[in-house]
Amino acid sequence: MPKTIDNDVGDSAFKLIDHTPGYGSVARYWALNVQNADQENRGSSPADPVLVMQAMGRKIGFIPAAARLADPNRQMPLLILLKEAGLSMEAVADTVNETLKAHGRALIVVSEGFDVGDIGARKDSFGHTMFGASGTTVQQAMVNYLNEVGLAAAGSARGNVPGTDQRHNMIYASTVDMEEAYKAGQKAALIAAQDGSGYMATILRQPGEIYGVTYDKVGLELVANSERSFPAEWIAANGVDVTDEFVAYARPLIGDGWPSIPLIDGRQRFARIAPIMAAQTLPAYVPQAYRTT
Repeated sequence: MPKTIDNDVGDSAFKLIDHTPGYGSVARYWALNVQNADQENRGSSPADPVLVMQAMGRKIGFIPAAARLADPNRQMPLLILLKEAGLSMEAVADTVNETLKAHGRALIVVSEGFDVGDIGARKDSFGHTMFGASGTTVQQAMVNYLNEVGLAAAGSARGNVPGTDQRHNMIYASTVDMEEAYKAGQKAALIAAQDGSGYMATILRQPGEIYGVTYDKVGLELVANSERSFPAEWIAANGVDVTDEFVAYARPLIGDGWPSIPLIDGRQRFARIAPIMAAQTLPAYVPQAYRTT
């Protein structure tokens, strides 16, 4: 089964898989949260004209790019900073100040992998940077830098870091994503029963203006260790936005309605599945990051 909010599995032509389960929900999370942040910033901007929001995505910009879904007609003073754009901090500061001169405020969504210099990053057992566990966040480094170089407006830059809330908040889940994840799981079970191992269930977009998908399989040898990059042609020429082509790709994934969240006594009700395990035949599994002390 494919699953990653980063949407970085597959090929650059989107032929192996169009999008991964999980991405539609995190895209909806950012679309709605940026709307809320814009409303708050409208009132707080005399004191806090710049709001920096850090989005997940170590190297791939699909998550911060989804912020554009909050404002497809580009009415907000929204800047989207992808690692792939390769902007320097000096260029970012110049663009922020140009935005402040034009609008009096600026909203920034920055990828957690954006190059802000040394942040004292911690590494996991695979050598990946653990941005949520680092001494300084990318958001804080950018806020500090902007305040140090000076803003073309009264007040200071401030920041938000949602953290793992981006991938576990069911209230913001996409109904399209939930349905597709369920059907992709059904397809994976059928593949296992009919074709055996060596395949991944996949979601393929149907051609045409009306959004629809089909479910198929793809050989693991084609997707193992794959890492799809954010298409360069979807980065706007100014380096601080994404194109309408990306919006057309991502917009159907966030759906149009709210998920049905069952409540008991005012709190969410979660399913609890009994942990009934099959008899173990393989050697005991020792996690790679396991420590004896």
